[in-house]
Amino acid sequence: MEDIKVIGVVGSGQMGSGIAQLAAVHGFHVWLLDTDSSALSRATNSISSSIQRLITKGQLTQAVATEALGRLQFTLNLEELRFADVVIEAIVESEDVKKKLFKELDKITKPSAILASNTSSISITRLASATSRPRQVIGMHFMNPPPIMKLVEIVRGADTSDETFSRTKALAERFGKKVICSQDYAGFIVNRILMPMINEAFFTLYTGIATKEDIDIGMKLGTNHPMGPLELADFIGLDVCLSIMRVLHAGLGDTKYAPCPLLVQYVDAGRLGRKRGIGVYDYSKPTEPKKPSSRL
Repeated sequence: MEDIKVIGVVGSGQMGSGIAQLAAVHGFHVWLLDTDSSALSRATNSISSSIQRLITKGQLTQAVATEALGRLQFTLNLEELRFADVVIEAIVESEDVKKKLFKELDKITKPSAILASNTSSISITRLASATSRPRQVIGMHFMNPPPIMKLVEIVRGADTSDETFSRTKALAERFGKKVICSQDYAGFIVNRILMPMINEAFFTLYTGIATKEDIDIGMKLGTNHPMGPLELADFIGLDVCLSIMRVLHAGLGDTKYAPCPLLVQYVDAGRLGRKRGIGVYDYSKPTEPKKPSSRL
């Protein structure tokens, strides 16, 4: 079994930059790629700030942090991933866009490389079909934020080999993660359960049963969740939640997975959550806003 030394991460958003940081801190040489130079600049600052917070909290030494940053390189050029042992894709949650990337990675990376997707819902089998190496394609779903959350959900496609699974599982464990394994069905384990709950919270708001504040307080204090479902949706991104619900609805064929019209409306309005400053909640205001109607 070839040792994993170089990891490529495609996509420098919150998930991609977090995965890159995690890999660098755990001793791997990392290439973080994005097609947007400004996104890479934001990722550079985000990773530096995140590592500094870990140092301040005593969770990381200055020496380890300095070495980790030295192992991390940023690039706009996909060709830089040609020597990667593993490439982890963390781009937009779109099957067509991911398939296009996997097709390109298949041509560029070395024959032994594992191509992993951080998708939270899309079929690994279908992503693998875009490559000539379906045995080396696997799902490696990190939770947000990757440096902090302890779980990795590994998903085997129809043709994923035992060796690919074993190497990916060992890699996740080297990252210090607890691994759970899912069959390749829409939503896998975590989002098959989580997203319908978030969607139902939107229906609860949409139908006027309760305010957003009471929905979130009810779930935090009534079920011991650290965040309420609407607050969590804003943290994840309402566009991501909607995309996953659409995958569940299409993949499982049950109307119970139909996205709530209010969720659709918020996304159409650009209310995507924390990353846009407004979602279910308004993050642009220093104080708690007044209770609005459940519709825009």
